[in-house]
Amino acid sequence: MRLSVEPTGRTEYGPGVLAELPGFVDSLGHSRVFVVTDRGLRATGIVERVEKILAVAGIEHAVHEDIGPNPSTAELDRGAARLRAFGTATVLALGGGSALDAAKGISLLAGNPGAAAADADRLWDASDGLPLIAVPTTAGTGAETNGFGVTEDVCARRKVYIGHPSVKPRIAVLDPELTLGLPARITAATGLDALVHGIESLASRGSTPFSAAYAAQAAGLVGRWLPVAYRDGDDLEARSGLMLGAHLAGHALTLSGLGLVHGIGHALTAHTGTPHGVALAAVLEEVMVFSAAAATEAYEATARALHVTPPWPGAAIEAVREISDAIEIKRPLRELGVTREDVPGIAADAVADAVTENAPRLPSEAEVTELLRSVY
Repeated sequence: MRLSVEPTGRTEYGPGVLAELPGFVDSLGHSRVFVVTDRGLRATGIVERVEKILAVAGIEHAVHEDIGPNPSTAELDRGAARLRAFGTATVLALGGGSALDAAKGISLLAGNPGAAAADADRLWDASDGLPLIAVPTTAGTGAETNGFGVTEDVCARRKVYIGHPSVKPRIAVLDPELTLGLPARITAATGLDALVHGIESLASRGSTPFSAAYAAQAAGLVGRWLPVAYRDGDDLEARSGLMLGAHLAGHALTLSGLGLVHGIGHALTAHTGTPHGVALAAVLEEVMVFSAAAATEAYEATARALHVTPPWPGAAIEAVREISDAIEIKRPLRELGVTREDVPGIAADAVADAVTENAPRLPSEAEVTELLRSVY
């Protein structure tokens, strides 16, 4: 077997590491910063904290806060226009996965005058975007580990992948203090996403020994600390373990790709606006059952990571079900706004999604339709 693996990049991890932000900016050779964040983060005090750190260091900066929970191509175009007007700078991606994904797209578009987010399929061969520093404020997506993002084409009702090697964050700043007090429902949704990243990376057709090592560590950390952080949002040890697990899961998925849980999750979110982690939780165990015969070794590895004995596939599925119950995240599709008439369209979109190609058992539309009806 011959393998080629990209370096993981620079990661700065630990409580309070955000205070070192000016030095990180300086190391990239820029003296100006364009902050991309979501509309609700300022209320937490984190945006103001970042602004103060930059201002005290004398770093000129602007803050762009026009990012929603599922950023659209129009939002990326607006952000790129503002960044072009601001001029050359380091882009600071601050927030959850949506803000980090949007920042990558904005950086890439700003580096390619005349380009629009609708050109996503052609931008993989574009000119370089502006350099990024990623500061996640949730523990889930692992978006700080790679150079691609997911945006929504509202007109086509589909997810679009936009990215380029140049917008992989140069530095990931992982400060678990930024996640203290995160609401339980957001902790559950983002943490469940990280758990699925670990499980699907282990089971992916693209799995390698490198991705599997990341994925197993990720599943173990998330499985241990997610229920604790859900119960007590101020437990710094739990927040630290969960953030590290989510980060390792991001490295795993970047190397291996994901699978059917994410294919269905993307389709559910596009059709209903359901938060990503909630959409994944709706079908996680059912997809694992569907895939079990083709993913025996992967689910045994999952069981070992979750400290389940004996480590057999059914035990892994039961352990995942217990975690979902502990964080109170699973909902039937009807409670997520799905009608029975929506099901065939969601199934078709899930099968067509690029991530589904990595699933250990490739599904037909009829099989996904039946699976979705089982959780309706």
